Amino acid sequence: MPPRTIAVAGHVCLDVTPTFAPDAHVDLTPGALVHVGPAVRSIGGAVGNTGLALHRLGQPVRLIGKLGEDGFGRGVVGILNDIDPDLAEAMTVAPGETSSYSVVIDPPDADRMFLHCPGANDTFTDADVDWDRIGDAAVLHFGYPPIMRSMLDPEPAYRLFAEAGRRGVLTSLDMTAIDPDSPAADVDWPGWLRRVLPTVDLFLPSLDETLTMLGQPLAQPTPHVIMTAADRLIELGARVVMLKLGEHGAYLRTTSDPPPRLAALAGDGWADRELYAPCFDAQVAGTSGTGDCTIAGFLAAVMRGEGPIDCLTAGTAVGGASVETTDATSALPAWPAIAKRVAEGWPRHAASPGFDAWTSRDGLRAGPRDASS
Repeated sequence: MPPRTIAVAGHVCLDVTPTFAPDAHVDLTPGALVHVGPAVRSIGGAVGNTGLALHRLGQPVRLIGKLGEDGFGRGVVGILNDIDPDLAEAMTVAPGETSSYSVVIDPPDADRMFLHCPGANDTFTDADVDWDRIGDAAVLHFGYPPIMRSMLDPEPAYRLFAEAGRRGVLTSLDMTAIDPDSPAADVDWPGWLRRVLPTVDLFLPSLDETLTMLGQPLAQPTPHVIMTAADRLIELGARVVMLKLGEHGAYLRTTSDPPPRLAALAGDGWADRELYAPCFDAQVAGTSGTGDCTIAGFLAAVMRGEGPIDCLTAGTAVGGASVETTDATSALPAWPAIAKRVAEGWPRHAASPGFDAWTSRDGLRAGPRDASS
């Protein structure tokens, strides 16, 4: 029996990045003419980053996004077809709509700038997921509702995950940063989460995203800050929470009642877990999409039937491998190469302050509420 697939749905866009000479001084004042090199085209958003990372790791995947019937949409489909024609089978093309795109201006002597058109992402709802085209998906991962206007209403997300659960599909959700000047800033996010999280098996946001949604100021990732945020998400209905901590690693917290669909894929041992994984030591070339790659590593390990320690290790390892190239996925090694690196003793960063008092467990740290402590 062939491996079952992961369906990755949500925000998708075409990123167009003009190239600059390494020593270029770029004048971006109005009226200036700036000479650039060939443009690099890539697929961004959760669908592009997490979906293609899973594909690079060797995990069968189906990508679900909404495109317009235009050149940018054809560009997305063309890139996917060049990688693997099966990847684009579940994409929706909506006549009369505009595809999402970003122009990424990344000169060598200044911070990056983004010109972004949300396009058809703003009209994406659960109705754009064609279950017949997903096939035998065992997992549905959805990413970036805060930058998809129709998904700011919790009902489409609730319906999507409820239908996935009815079909026996494990559900996974990632968020993204909330722009304070966007409609997402006016959403009652605790209310949104209270409605949606009971239908979500794996909730995989970053700590900063979580604090923003909970109406709390951003803070250093101390054990107290992280544990308090995870507890609040569990109060709102989550049962498995992985908080991405950027350069500080990742934290996993589960309840005494983990989702049965998780046990069906990844076995027992998921109840009452509290684990912290420092980052692996990597030569950083770029961090764009690292969180999405961490999720890809975690989900792929779930599909391999691994337990929470190995899944968290895989997530941080794939995230670590992703930062060693400027773009998150194009040079990501297949999983056996990353697993070999881990097995051969790939060093990790030291545990962040506060976590060094936690119990050492297979390269990770087990918290005071962990079932193995």
